[in-house]
Amino acid sequence: MTNFVPLNRSAHTRKAWRRFNSYGFASAHAVIPLVGAEFGKAAVSMPIAFVEQSGGYVPVAVMSPIAGHNFFIGPEGQWLGAYVPAALRCYPFRFVGVEGAEGSTLCIDEDSGLVVDADGTAEDFFDAEGNPSPATKAVLSFLSEIERNRTLTDMAVAAIAETGLIQPWPLRVKVADQITPFNGLFRIDEPAMNALDDADFLKLRKSGALPLAYMQLLSMAQVAVFDQLNRIQQQLTPPTERQLSLDEIFATADSGILRFN
Repeated sequence: MTNFVPLNRSAHTRKAWRRFNSYGFASAHAVIPLVGAEFGKAAVSMPIAFVEQSGGYVPVAVMSPIAGHNFFIGPEGQWLGAYVPAALRCYPFRFVGVEGAEGSTLCIDEDSGLVVDADGTAEDFFDAEGNPSPATKAVLSFLSEIERNRTLTDMAVAAIAETGLIQPWPLRVKVADQITPFNGLFRIDEPAMNALDDADFLKLRKSGALPLAYMQLLSMAQVAVFDQLNRIQQQLTPPTERQLSLDEIFATADSGILRFN
């Protein structure tokens, strides 16, 4: 569970935060939001799709073909992929819209286990004058850059949707010789994109949407990564010790005298 609360001086002046050393907080996330600036690195590392949200579409990195699982995170919380989505790198911080406030507010996950009393061993939220510490400013700058790019991304994805290029993606992935369906994802309709007239094509180019559309199509080849990650997961997970029955515990090596049947 998460509990994101606004960062403020009265509540956090004598508090500090530790940098996370495990991605376990995202182990149940099958999709992670992306912004356009990430598409280049994400497209060669993981599938990119769109999901419906608030009447529009949001680009996401597909972490697993199984809801509630993240194949990119190992049993010890280690990251197994080549690229880490920006939304995960800023944890335990997040911009959250607060009721009654304009825009978004910098929030911290109070239940992350990373918020501690300030003792000089962790990153202070605020300095002695009550201003954001250098570490907090760096996080704020990083998240602000993500939000600026998200605005551009939303505009580009909206332009793609207006041209009718986003269609359901009936994703079916082979993992450990089993075919797993994943519903609720959308992709670019490549034939429709190739058939665009000049006016719609120019509209997508001016909105910065063309690179995103092409990279989403490119990323679809990365569905093969799930079978590979599943094998890695199995190698990293220690075998479960088999529970012995009472018969096996009390039986002698050379006879079956001490048995319960």
